[in-house]
Amino acid sequence: MKILVTGGAGFVPSHLCERLLNDGHEVVAVDNFVTGHRRNLAVLEAFGPGRFQFVEADVSRAIPDGLGTFDRVYHMASPASPIDYVELPFETLYVGSDGTRNALELAWKQGARLLLASTSEVYGDPAVHPQVESYWGNVNPIGPRSVYDEAKRYAEALTMAFHRYRGVQTRIVRIFNTYGPRMRANDGRVMPTFINQALQGEPLTIFGDGSQTRSFCYVTDLVDGIIRLMESDLSEPCNIGNPQEMTMSELAGYINRFTGSAGGVVTRPLPKDDPTRRKPDISRARQHLDWQPVVSFEDGVRATVDYFRDLKD
Repeated sequence: MKILVTGGAGFVPSHLCERLLNDGHEVVAVDNFVTGHRRNLAVLEAFGPGRFQFVEADVSRAIPDGLGTFDRVYHMASPASPIDYVELPFETLYVGSDGTRNALELAWKQGARLLLASTSEVYGDPAVHPQVESYWGNVNPIGPRSVYDEAKRYAEALTMAFHRYRGVQTRIVRIFNTYGPRMRANDGRVMPTFINQALQGEPLTIFGDGSQTRSFCYVTDLVDGIIRLMESDLSEPCNIGNPQEMTMSELAGYINRFTGSAGGVVTRPLPKDDPTRRKPDISRARQHLDWQPVVSFEDGVRATVDYFRDLKD
């Protein structure tokens, strides 16, 4: 198939492009490098111009003409870290609204199937644990994280409107915490922050008392779930993540032990609206996609640490 991936120079989308290319598809990636990086394209460009094409563009403004007709559209473009919410509020809102609309309009006109990359952040600071897709969430619509939360919630609503009223084949993935090579070292997410602090022998920064939890899914597992969802008949949102939950204190201890760092930890106040718990219920993914994560936490952390260690050399 011929496939469009928006945000293709980003962390998760570049891995998605690589998997699609390895599966034999032709891939066109679009990115404006607001948070993506050119180094993530090197492995993709090695497939050659007949298989992979990169176009620098802002999908919030328009998806460029002349790219051909697509069978699949993966709308992955969006800033996606706490630092981005503060530094790129308008870009985050616009790619979730205008960018989603442009991707859906293209899919509608071309008869393509579209997958929207949504997020576990639509659940906010959840009162239901673990989070199941039928839960509507506990979100502050005007808080500091709202530019991301509400952009994704709006994008889901728009995607379902195109599905219901225009007959577009759509899929919605709610992505939980994901880690692996090609993350930005300074993107503010806990895994790259902890790893890079540990590699430098610095204390790991824990916000609050460290009891808040996250569930970490290795990027290749996530990509496999995303592709399975795209090729399924499931039009309702679907959680893709690893249900293995851990506290931030547990994670910090693990990273320090794994890297051999003696830097210890330091605590800082918990940011406003930071979710206290995060764990996906993946029953829907197991039932409809026959999917569950397979990469062990140790193997995933090893690959991620190796990436950041090589990045510094």
